[in-house]
Amino acid sequence: MSRQTNRGTESKKMNSELFNLTYGSLVAQLCKDYENDEDVNKQLEKMGYNIGVRLIEDFLARSNVGRCHDFRETADVIAKVAFKMYLGITPTITNWSPAGDEFSLILENNPLNNPLVDFVELPDNHSNLIYSNMLCGVLRGALEMVQMAVDVKFAQDTLKGDSVTEIRMKFIRRIEDNLPAGEE
Repeated sequence: MSRQTNRGTESKKMNSELFNLTYGSLVAQLCKDYENDEDVNKQLEKMGYNIGVRLIEDFLARSNVGRCHDFRETADVIAKVAFKMYLGITPTITNWSPAGDEFSLILENNPLNNPLVDFVELPDNHSNLIYSNMLCGVLRGALEMVQMAVDVKFAQDTLKGDSVTEIRMKFIRRIEDNLPAGEE
């Protein structure tokens, strides 16, 4: 019995390490293909957006989460269900704006809290690279598919010497379904 449990744990660790190395290779290739970090950041966000647009269907089917009634509930679902389901982590929700339309997801300075940055050190010549920017795109794309326009960006990053990684999310507006004239 313990042998099977051990194999499952080893398999998950190997899968996460393979994912980290694959993601690292992707970022390295983008750094070679584009002249500056801003272009790489845009590509990572765009790739993440395309993933998020498709991933939301899987998330909704697997999680059985219903429609969120407000942005606070959305924040809870993102942190406690989505991050846990896909990355195996639970970020802390904090720094709510007084209007309740903006918050931060905090990933503590611990490799277990941002699996994308395991084994990663940014080279000096890439000081403007936002290594995990794909996460911002995934969040933006997924929320857009459930009629929420949001702005998502990294406010702090442990790879740049900050004590925590902070993803800042701001609600922009609810997206209305635009049906062709005559259809309801």
